[in-house]
Amino acid sequence: MKIIVSSLYLLLLTSTQVFSQAPPTYTSAEILLQLKKLNTLASVLYVAAHPDDENTRLMAYFAKEKLYRTGYLSMTRGDGGQNLIGDEQGIELGLIRTQELMAARRIDGAEQFFTRAYDFGFSKTTEEAMRIWEKDKILADVVWVIRRFQPDVIVTRFPEDSRAGHGQHSASAVLAHEAFKAAADPNVFPEQLKYGVKPWQAKRIVWNTFNFGGNNTTSNDQLNFDVGVYNPVIGKSYGEIAAESRSLHKSQGFGVARSRGQQLEFFTPVEGTPASGNLFDGINTNWGRVTGGEKIQLMIDQLVSSFSITNPEKSVPGLLNLYKEILKLPEGFWKQQKLKEVESLIEECSALWLECTTNTPYATRGDSLRFNFYLINRLLPNVSIKRIAVDGFDTTMNQPLVTNRVTTFAKSIPVPLTKPLTQPYWLENDMSEGSFNVSDQALIGNPESKPAYEIGFTVTIDGQDFTLTRPLQFKTTDPVKGEIYQPLTIIPEVTGRFEPALLVLNSNDAKNFEVITRKQSKYVNGIKTSVVNTGNVNVKAEGNTSNGVSNYKANRVKANNEIDDARLLFNNNGKMDDAQELRTISYEHIPRIDYFVRPKLKLVIADIKTVGKRIGYIEGAGDKVADALRQMGYEVVMLNERNITPANLKQFDAVISGIRAYNVHAWLVDKYEILMDYVKEGGNYIVQYNTSNLPASVSAKIGPYPFVIANKRITDEKAKVNFTKPAHPVLNFPNKITSADFENWIQERGIYFADKQDSKYESIFSMQDPGESPLDGSLIIADYGRGKFVYTGVVFFRELPAGVPGAYRLMANIIALNYKKAF
Repeated sequence: MKIIVSSLYLLLLTSTQVFSQAPPTYTSAEILLQLKKLNTLASVLYVAAHPDDENTRLMAYFAKEKLYRTGYLSMTRGDGGQNLIGDEQGIELGLIRTQELMAARRIDGAEQFFTRAYDFGFSKTTEEAMRIWEKDKILADVVWVIRRFQPDVIVTRFPEDSRAGHGQHSASAVLAHEAFKAAADPNVFPEQLKYGVKPWQAKRIVWNTFNFGGNNTTSNDQLNFDVGVYNPVIGKSYGEIAAESRSLHKSQGFGVARSRGQQLEFFTPVEGTPASGNLFDGINTNWGRVTGGEKIQLMIDQLVSSFSITNPEKSVPGLLNLYKEILKLPEGFWKQQKLKEVESLIEECSALWLECTTNTPYATRGDSLRFNFYLINRLLPNVSIKRIAVDGFDTTMNQPLVTNRVTTFAKSIPVPLTKPLTQPYWLENDMSEGSFNVSDQALIGNPESKPAYEIGFTVTIDGQDFTLTRPLQFKTTDPVKGEIYQPLTIIPEVTGRFEPALLVLNSNDAKNFEVITRKQSKYVNGIKTSVVNTGNVNVKAEGNTSNGVSNYKANRVKANNEIDDARLLFNNNGKMDDAQELRTISYEHIPRIDYFVRPKLKLVIADIKTVGKRIGYIEGAGDKVADALRQMGYEVVMLNERNITPANLKQFDAVISGIRAYNVHAWLVDKYEILMDYVKEGGNYIVQYNTSNLPASVSAKIGPYPFVIANKRITDEKAKVNFTKPAHPVLNFPNKITSADFENWIQERGIYFADKQDSKYESIFSMQDPGESPLDGSLIIADYGRGKFVYTGVVFFRELPAGVPGAYRLMANIIALNYKKAF
């Protein structure tokens, strides 16, 4: 199914846009809206912290009802959130949520921008967010986007204080407010002016107040208007459009029902000229803001009134005249924007289809690549293709495109050895603690990288030349899904990776791992590899290599609890260079995502004593805990609805539920009695965190005695951990847990703690973030019959894949709780 999107959105994106789905098609109704939009010269920038923070209903109303140029600036890519659809974390989750935002924008019609800020997880204060992000660095990005986008009005989602509910939320508002003033000052970040932007002063900045989560910041004396109106041209209200847009945030589980009818949005001023009546009060939103624009406005009015739904091509002569008239205007921002819009409308009205595809999803440097060109002019009588240019291939054609006749040809073009790998631009350099490092100023703010290849089609329409660009895409036909478009990825001649990518070295016993190499080019002969580490581990090649798989052995040298890394090197013309590992993320609702990393083997050097061997694991929303358990030496059996039976559970030393298992598996409600009987008969049931709020709250009983899951957390990964029950077996058997076990943790200590627990539960730890009261619900344990029940908000799902030794030792003790010698 081809996705129909707003043409203005498509034509106003920078050249970095990637069509990561089927090329768009347009209905005459959409073309009519875009014709009307030609007469609107207004822009609004919405600012918040994360993907899914944006008010999609308001943005759809701005873009499709008021016909404003609308943008969303998200400080981060959502890297630090939780993932409801898989086990990706960190930058991988950020890659997913970037594409979900892009898909959402194709629905609501807005453009998308980002800063270099990294979502490091929940933050309780603005100050923490600013410090970790490096405030001036991110402020410069916000200023840059404002200078490029030139919004008349800036709207923030959050206030600048604690009502925002998240330090990154409030920080986004503070940065937007400071940038509102700084963007207009040529002495602030003056280096940006070398890249074609100029100082820009928006008319006003306002806060879009809200009423959700039990926090109502709206009042009737605030500026407000109804955005729930119905658009008969589209056939939907903006509440319906917003639901479709927001429901694309699938990794966050933010699918929502369509809303219909009145929906008021409220606004309170932050700075700038006060508005009375509407947000664009006092702002000229038509061609009157451009010298000589009065004639242009009349021409557009004529085009709108004469537009034919059944014959949109009849508007092309008028659009060509309009294009030539706009060319005569003085140089300026709106001249360039409207030329792009008119060019796109000429293309849409003529139903011109220009496509370039290839038969492979990957192209290797040094090989050749087949380009399949497909051109068809479906409505106009006087169109010709003048030139096609892509990298080194450039041809002059001057060939008429006969109406509704397909012109197709193919060309094989070499892929240079110097061709850059297809890599998200923000991942090209090593990142800082709380932000990405991007060396090219022109890329900052862009949602995506440029496509691997862009093809320039120069066409002549009634004597006027236009150069239209298209990305080269991989196209295939699936017998079930039909025609599928995906990005093309440029890959190196050789790729490699470690399998597994994490080893737990618990003793002097050696552990085996593999180096898996793949020749991506037919011109590569042998592959010479080398594995190096810092010396805490001996790595030895076993000399057994077959089909790109080399066997290695690793054993520890030192006894300290620590984390080490091994690197993989390739012989590159006599020089040993870091290898490249190709990683792929694939979900049906977004395009395939490829990116490269320098492969590392994480070596967890730890003394971990374990008791018990067989673990049953109930998979939740997606985590890598089961793999970590296997590294510890446990046999892990995955459990599902069918095999959670009394007889089957008897074999397990412990049963562990994955993160958010009760949020995503409704059937766990029906397994309550079975699981409690397992505990009563001597089992050990360990429940990792579940959420108490949207997208899914836990209404079912989980433990043998009452407790609630609260949205309480410790966000400081270095927060002091107090042992409230130091003699408890979980801190002493089979491993002695000390404060050293809480060193080198990442992102946070714990989330969604237990609260209001029955007195039969014992709380093991007390932790507190700076300036806050202690919390004691990170790990609670209860005896029930002959067994144990555990609920923990400790973030094992982050710490175990990160290789934190103390997390492994603590998990081993939790698993050992029902071992008889522990008590």
